[in-house]
Amino acid sequence: MTGPRKPIPRSVVWGLLLAIVLDTVAQVMWKAASAGRPLASPYFYATLLAIAAQLVNWLRVLSRADLSFAQPITALSYVAVLAISARFLHEELPPARLAGVGLILAGVWLVSRTPTETAEGAAP
Repeated sequence: MTGPRKPIPRSVVWGLLLAIVLDTVAQVMWKAASAGRPLASPYFYATLLAIAAQLVNWLRVLSRADLSFAQPITALSYVAVLAISARFLHEELPPARLAGVGLILAGVWLVSRTPTETAEGAAP
């Protein structure tokens, strides 16, 4: 039997939240930039800025948590993109898409119940 589960470090939580926000912003801005002439759109440059910020943030997150923990958590950006797309871009949400969101939420919950880092001394 294992002891009580350690809480997720605050720096990891904030880094993952920022990763989700930045990925969501990048995806929505990319969609907005794709209409018309992308290189002339300020949305295109907002997308590039979000992607650059994402890179810096992601490096910080991975220095504090295992990839196998962090990457699945960022699937929450799919849920955020779906919600924003439905609300502001008037995209439809068929039942299969909503079921997929349910699976993502269940998967993220399961992953969040595991340790953020491999125990010291484990093989890399």
